[in-house]
Amino acid sequence: MKKIVLVLLFYFTQLSFSQSIVGKWTTIDDETGVEKSVVEIYESGGNFYGKIIEIKEVEHRNKKCTNCNGTDKDKPILGLIIIKKLSKDNDVYSGGTITDPKNGKEYRCKIILDGNDKLIVRGYIGISLFGRSQTWKRKK
Repeated sequence: MKKIVLVLLFYFTQLSFSQSIVGKWTTIDDETGVEKSVVEIYESGGNFYGKIIEIKEVEHRNKKCTNCNGTDKDKPILGLIIIKKLSKDNDVYSGGTITDPKNGKEYRCKIILDGNDKLIVRGYIGISLFGRSQTWKRKK
């Protein structure tokens, strides 16, 4: 009986982790379809954050976010926290921001987990209708 309970507990624990955005995600440019970077999404203090941990294109690995504002200005893009203060509301993560390191602009952000291995990441101004989405793949 203890083994059955242990197996069920393990199964439900794995199921709950598999339904989270926490993990490493390969970003894909929505215009070109090219893999650009790897972002690690993590939870801290009840909110979710995303940090660039790998840049695919060698020529961009040492670039700085010269167009960013505030404390992110002139920080290296590698290591930059681009997703900030998202909170989970049912199946949607929202209420925070995402920074585009290419232009330094900060947008409101909404993320939806599509299955277990895809994220729909939407950055927008004002309302979600005015923005763009990318599909990110879970890194295995």
